[in-house]
Amino acid sequence: MIHRLSTFLRHGGYLLVGSIFVLPLWWAFSSSLKPLAQIFHDTSPFNAHALLPFPLDPRAYLEIFRKGFGHALWNSFLVSFLSVTAGLVVNGCAGFAFAVLSFPGKNVLFALTVLTFLAPAEAIAVPLYTVVRNLGWLDTYAGLVVPGLANGITIFLFRQFFAQIPRELAEAARLDGAGWMTILWRIYVPLCKPAIISAGLLIFFFQWEAFLWPLIATRSERMRVVQVALAGFEQQHQTLWNELFAASVISSVIPLLILLPLQRYYLHLVVDSSIKG
Repeated sequence: MIHRLSTFLRHGGYLLVGSIFVLPLWWAFSSSLKPLAQIFHDTSPFNAHALLPFPLDPRAYLEIFRKGFGHALWNSFLVSFLSVTAGLVVNGCAGFAFAVLSFPGKNVLFALTVLTFLAPAEAIAVPLYTVVRNLGWLDTYAGLVVPGLANGITIFLFRQFFAQIPRELAEAARLDGAGWMTILWRIYVPLCKPAIISAGLLIFFFQWEAFLWPLIATRSERMRVVQVALAGFEQQHQTLWNELFAASVISSVIPLLILLPLQRYYLHLVVDSSIKG
């Protein structure tokens, strides 16, 4: 009896905590299906009708695509895909070097590399903008992708995973005449599926959620990404809440659909790296 009561209270607590996070998201989804004038009709005072999508009006979803939100989604997909593809190569090679190779100042350089992840984007925005402008990359995909390729936390994850692989494998390959790049691609990469998936997810999420740098580095609407497009629904005299919520729902569901089937790899590597780091 006591065990059943304890289980009931525990599950009830989980349900209560979960509802605290889910209800605001459900309200946003419900509001995206309402006319603009009805969104805040039942929120002061708040009642259950605010959580129901009535009167049903899905025109906000059609309207955001008429205003170019679909192109912003495409830009975010393309930038994220290019960043993941190139970022895995760059950060994987860096993590391999820090885990396997020996060179002067390796530990200091690794610490500095990880610390770059802690630097706020605002602190480096101006010098980074100057470099990108001098390279002629403003308002281009290169200007959105290249500055974010090297990622301290992703290098850290790769380094932690590679460090767990027995070094004897690399030494045996070296005795057989294999070069370091051959060892990386033939031995280490096939063993690091969780690291690749986790690092790819991190890079994807960083790029998908990026707002400040895309806002600075792009000028035209054709280069807008999702997060910048969301800000466009906040007009000077009125915020189009139903369209803003509709765009927010779409931009949130896409990363969620990518994360759900791959989350076990992501959680496994993050927890394992934090324990053994």
